[in-house]
Amino acid sequence: MAVKQRIIISFVIFCLFFSNLHFVFCQDAKSSSPALSLTEVVLTAFKNNKDIQIQEKEISIAQAGILEARSVFLPQVNLNAAYTHNDKVLSENIFTGYTNDNLANLTVAESVYSGGANIASFNQSKLSLDVQRETLRAKKLDVEFDAKRLYYGLLLAIESLRIARDALDQAIAHYEVVKQMYESGSASRFDMLQSGVQVSLLEPDVVKAKNDIESLKVDLNKLLSRNTDFPVDVDNEKLACTFLEIKEDEFLKTAYLGRPEMKLKDLGVDIDKWGIQMAKSGYRPNIDLLAGYSWRSNNPGNMLNDKQSNWNAGISVNVPIFEGFSTKAKVDAARARYAQSKLSKENLYDQIAVEVRKGCLGLKQAQAIIKSQQDNVAQAREALRIAQVSYANGVAINLDVLDAQTSLAQIQKNLVSGIYDYLMALAYLERSMGKPFIKESQV
Repeated sequence: MAVKQRIIISFVIFCLFFSNLHFVFCQDAKSSSPALSLTEVVLTAFKNNKDIQIQEKEISIAQAGILEARSVFLPQVNLNAAYTHNDKVLSENIFTGYTNDNLANLTVAESVYSGGANIASFNQSKLSLDVQRETLRAKKLDVEFDAKRLYYGLLLAIESLRIARDALDQAIAHYEVVKQMYESGSASRFDMLQSGVQVSLLEPDVVKAKNDIESLKVDLNKLLSRNTDFPVDVDNEKLACTFLEIKEDEFLKTAYLGRPEMKLKDLGVDIDKWGIQMAKSGYRPNIDLLAGYSWRSNNPGNMLNDKQSNWNAGISVNVPIFEGFSTKAKVDAARARYAQSKLSKENLYDQIAVEVRKGCLGLKQAQAIIKSQQDNVAQAREALRIAQVSYANGVAINLDVLDAQTSLAQIQKNLVSGIYDYLMALAYLERSMGKPFIKESQV
């Protein structure tokens, strides 16, 4: 029995050793995950985001469209061959074909004039490439904004957890003091119960802050196209901001010139303008040049000679006379789309002005909140200290301490929320202006 017990004890110790080793290894692996900066978050999102990858393929499609549109300006060369077996052919000194008819043709066709349709199509294809590039830029700006929202939100949640824990620790410490004073007869039972209730009221804030952190980490991993349980470390980053000088007129000018949606509207107007020219091509003639060389014989081995070959060349001119007003309908529709594009562009001007204005107002509001709360944190902390000392000396009541604790926590919350609101107002303003956080040289 002693031998069996030693074996069992040795086995248990062995298992405990390796389980602890595994735990330490996992903890080290988590702690060794590099801290994420906002720049790294955005760059990772650019690399992994599916919408951006899809849009990059759209650029490749648009580039292929330019090549296709250019192809109509080049001659079209075709080589074809055919074999036909005829049951009967006339033979009364009139050649009507071969019983075994072997035919090979080399044809060349060139479009000389298509009424302007080819030129319009080519210009539209070039503009379409610019559209896809600006669309990609807009998607990257959207991803940047989402990254800032989640990243700053995570930093805010971490700060909120710190504030909630500090408030809870203060409440617990005060409860212990009141409990000791109650036991010594220098505090009432009501004070002790009131202090205990304060602890219970603050515990849900800690739980909520922890849940907010985990939820934001999941959303951030989703943005980065990673597993939802992938470790996210931002502990070295702090929620802070630097005030920006507000120049609304300059911001608005930057938005009009640099925002991708504004450029997309300009490109849309140009595309629809060329659409009118394409529609008008239905009124104009089409001119094509044609040339060919053919070989025909009943014997494939005897085709390549002067007697069995022939050539042809010609010009084709097609002048539309009446097409049932279809061209007029196309032109009218193209003009309506062109007018619609210009109206849409004007509407975007007004929308951008509203967004820039809202961004500036958001900056001003958040800046005012931050300035009003910054100096009060130290004062609230001192007020709490005075209230605690006064209560211990019997000068102040328990409610004074609880109010001071609540005031300190609220001012700290207001401060970090103000910083978050300022950062998000700045992110909103930069998105409204089309100003990228990550420059192309960094990508």
